[in-house]
Amino acid sequence: QVRLVESGGGLVQAGGSLRLSCAASGRTFSSDDMGWFRQAPGKEREFVAAIKWSGGKSYYADSVKGRFTISRDDAKNTVYLQMDSLKPEDTALYYCASNSRSNAYTLYVRQVDYNYWGQGTQVTVSS
Repeated sequence: QVRLVESGGGLVQAGGSLRLSCAASGRTFSSDDMGWFRQAPGKEREFVAAIKWSGGKSYYADSVKGRFTISRDDAKNTVYLQMDSLKPEDTALYYCASNSRSNAYTLYVRQVDYNYWGQGTQVTVSS
């Protein structure tokens, strides 16, 4: 059974940091693009960051660029999201996702591109 399990969420003050982890199991994810999405109350789920399997190129939503860093450890089947300089508007449920159909060139930012999803971890940033 394929599973993605997020952890590391919590309550933090504005300006603080959190590190999210996503542990994958049930198959090998080293050939998948991995992504993070988030959904705030009353809003649609949105792309946050992703990292390619080929070459490890990372890309980000404009709203988090320069503050968040995505990384992966394929030996541990784990992807991370380091979140610094957090703002109240970063408050959301954060989801990890994988794209097992990715090619080496495309930057995938749409939800429909990802075929495996975790259950999410809550991040709350207080002002």
